[in-house]
Amino acid sequence: MSKVDSKSNPKAALTVLFITVFLDLMGFGLIIPILPIFAKELGANGLMIGIVASSYSFMQFMFSGFWGSLSDRIGRRPVILISILIMVVAYLVFANAGSIWVLLISRLLSGLGAANLSAAQAFISDVSTPDKRAKNFGLIGAAFGLGFIVGPPLGGWLKDTFGIEWVGYTAAMFSAFNFLLAYFILPESLKSKNKVSSLWQNPFGNMVKVLRQSEVNQFFIINIIFITAFSMMQITAAILWHEKFQLSDAEVGYTFAFVGALAVLIQGSLLGKFTARFGEKSLLATGNLLLAIGLLAMPYVPVHLFVPLELLALALIGFGNAFINPMLSSLLSAEVSALQQGFYLGILQSSGSLARLIGPIIGGSLYDVHYTMPYVAGFGLMLVNFSFALSFKKRASHKAQK
Repeated sequence: MSKVDSKSNPKAALTVLFITVFLDLMGFGLIIPILPIFAKELGANGLMIGIVASSYSFMQFMFSGFWGSLSDRIGRRPVILISILIMVVAYLVFANAGSIWVLLISRLLSGLGAANLSAAQAFISDVSTPDKRAKNFGLIGAAFGLGFIVGPPLGGWLKDTFGIEWVGYTAAMFSAFNFLLAYFILPESLKSKNKVSSLWQNPFGNMVKVLRQSEVNQFFIINIIFITAFSMMQITAAILWHEKFQLSDAEVGYTFAFVGALAVLIQGSLLGKFTARFGEKSLLATGNLLLAIGLLAMPYVPVHLFVPLELLALALIGFGNAFINPMLSSLLSAEVSALQQGFYLGILQSSGSLARLIGPIIGGSLYDVHYTMPYVAGFGLMLVNFSFALSFKKRASHKAQK
């Protein structure tokens, strides 16, 4: 096997990257849907479940800026390879988690290794022309969706059939194969390396820095609010379906697979058409509104109408998520220089990690109060975000007319 040339054949390079991200997210998808249920089996309450989930995001927040800047300095490929190796170790620790504290350590390691998404986004920006950027960023969402089509049902089946340890071992095997694939055929996309980029940075300082930059701060504010609301739902959904709707681990996996299938359909096939027809800013605002409606509907669906009403709510959430994520990355990358793509996209990932640090803890605590609370609160947050997105769209329109 030989590496493809990202310069002469960017489409082939993106295909290889897509496979790499898909394999990584399939391992991620094996674990995430059953993580809250497993943590509860180990004796965790809602707050502790939120802390375990947030530990992953804490490490992402602390290190995403570092990984992004490192990819600007040494290239995207080495960062992706290092992160995959860390994930192998993290999954092996997960497979041997006999207490909530070992589970916590495994999630901390996973968060440390979750650098490949910011590096992958920078890779996409490196090889994309401006007219293809939003569509190509949608590849990350499509890979995520495919990973969630295969991962959650497989994870649920493995847990029900062989035990939780084989969920971890299987994820580790996928990651090991992913490392070999990326090592032999993933090309380097970065043409000009930034040798003077600062590696060890204060993530809070970087966050304050970008929030003070009026030309880009709106992207980070919207991202933080969106992911806070989304992660409040994500960490409690499996427990909601398990306790209220009496779904098994495998059925919870199938439900997450439905969400993954939607992501593949929207971001893999429809996003380019939607973007060309409506524009990035309109899709960003629409995505926030759809997500708000879907979140509010989730806990109020009658048990006997899980199919189709809960799936309809998840479809709204799927469309909302598919519209928000790629649009934020694309709009941000269009505003910053090529030499700082990795830095800004890394900070965008850090802002998402900060939100995922906050969201699960709030969501888990609210779920302990009442199972509807995380969803009602998420609805309110997304309405605030919708108003921000509309305001940004109007300002951009006025700026273009001058």
